[in-house]
Amino acid sequence: MAWRLRLAPEKTNIDFFKHQWLTFGGSALLMVLAFLAWGVMGLNFGIDFKGGTTLRTESVNAVNVGAYRAALEELPIGDAAITEVFDTNFAPDQHVAMIRVSAAEQDEALSPELLNDVKAALVKVDPQLKVVAEETVGPKVSSELVWTSVLAVGITSIAIMGYIWMRFEWQMALGGVLALLHDVFITVGIFAFFQLKFDLTIIAALLTILGYSINDTVVVFDRLRENLQKYKTMPLRDVMNLSVNETLSRTLMTSITTLIAVGSLLVFGGDVIRGFSFAIFMGVLLGTYSSVYVAKNLVLFIGLDRSDKPKKADKNEFANVDA
Repeated sequence: MAWRLRLAPEKTNIDFFKHQWLTFGGSALLMVLAFLAWGVMGLNFGIDFKGGTTLRTESVNAVNVGAYRAALEELPIGDAAITEVFDTNFAPDQHVAMIRVSAAEQDEALSPELLNDVKAALVKVDPQLKVVAEETVGPKVSSELVWTSVLAVGITSIAIMGYIWMRFEWQMALGGVLALLHDVFITVGIFAFFQLKFDLTIIAALLTILGYSINDTVVVFDRLRENLQKYKTMPLRDVMNLSVNETLSRTLMTSITTLIAVGSLLVFGGDVIRGFSFAIFMGVLLGTYSSVYVAKNLVLFIGLDRSDKPKKADKNEFANVDA
């Protein structure tokens, strides 16, 4: 018989509601702390949201990101993001970089004099360097990006809720989306607490988290729907426990393999994608947790109508679970 690696036994009988007030209450506490960190400390917005100038440079010499950054650190500017650009159409001696620089104060634009100092500092590092393109994003445009980013997350959440509603029940749609927002808000709270740079790549990561987390939740809900038809007299809490146990191996395998890939990017990907990788890494952890402990708990609290005729859902099962 071939040997296969198992992250969980083939059949488990774990009571995922046994410590519900610790797991579910812990999630509520983390949400509160995330909002406090967000409100008190604020987010450390990157150039995309603060405004700044993007320079496209070319040189016959190789791009030295460390030297560029060291030269810019001596100037009274805000953030500086340096990215080397690769393209198969470039000549062998054509080395291109994208350099984004913001003003020290969020509500101010980069002055022409300071921009000239940035160019001079870069040319001092590499006399062959030329600035071939220049683009400035003002604070007003940046503030619009903040709201459009929030709108993107909101519309995505509503679209997911609509899909789950049509696919399953409205209780599952509400529970699933609230679990998604749990993942997003805590991730944003972590960025606020540690003052990690928050830019458009993090918004992309948050949208990725929404898609990943709902995928796990849908698997659990799909098995729950099958078991509700199969075990019509079994208490809802027990059916939920059975459904999560039956999908546990799949959930762990998907999450761990994803974490291995994202963890590699986090460690070896460099500064350019480190924030994105960290957001995805935290989102996968939180998404797995919410699929197992948060989404179904919300559905149990709301209640499901298991009869053929409409009736008031029983909300007492959640309160009767042993702590």
